[in-house]
Amino acid sequence: AQAVALTYSTSPLPVLVCCGPGNNGGDGLVMARHLQHLGFKAHIFYPKRTDNELYSRLVVQAEQSGVPFLDTLPEIEELESKYSLLVDAIFGFSFKPPVRPQFMPLLSALASCSTPLVSIDIPSGWDVETGPPSSPETPALQPDLLISLTAPKLCAKHFNGQHHYLGGRFVPPALASKYQLEQPQFPALQHCVSLK
Repeated sequence: AQAVALTYSTSPLPVLVCCGPGNNGGDGLVMARHLQHLGFKAHIFYPKRTDNELYSRLVVQAEQSGVPFLDTLPEIEELESKYSLLVDAIFGFSFKPPVRPQFMPLLSALASCSTPLVSIDIPSGWDVETGPPSSPETPALQPDLLISLTAPKLCAKHFNGQHHYLGGRFVPPALASKYQLEQPQFPALQHCVSLK
């Protein structure tokens, strides 16, 4: 949320956060709530909810922060005219192809839309190491902003968007030492730092 606020101005148009069923979707649920607190209007599209209590609580927190949930994905024309940003919080680094049929229309819409796209950790459908999908059936997302969490994944070498942030100020020093993570200095009170 902070990387979005540092990159884009608030708008009367809302940000649409598209959440998947796993950890990446959980990141999106949290992000939407924080965007709301930072002065953005956020909406959530969460087509495949899980019964996991943690995610149910994240839904409640978003709802209590005034974030509405959409029942259906808006048409592309609406995504381009009624939203300032689209957030891809669908699949994370543990994604294994192929994309389930339920998510193909969502990925296709995000890939073909002209509204700026933000991806959390890795673009959905990308392989964590090799990058964009090799299958022509899988839409290849090309985000404008990539927010890498903890450390950029190998697939970030294939990222060609304008903005790349690292969110990782939360990494405990012992963990950084154990995995030899060399993290940049985080400016002032920011929880993220620009990498590009």
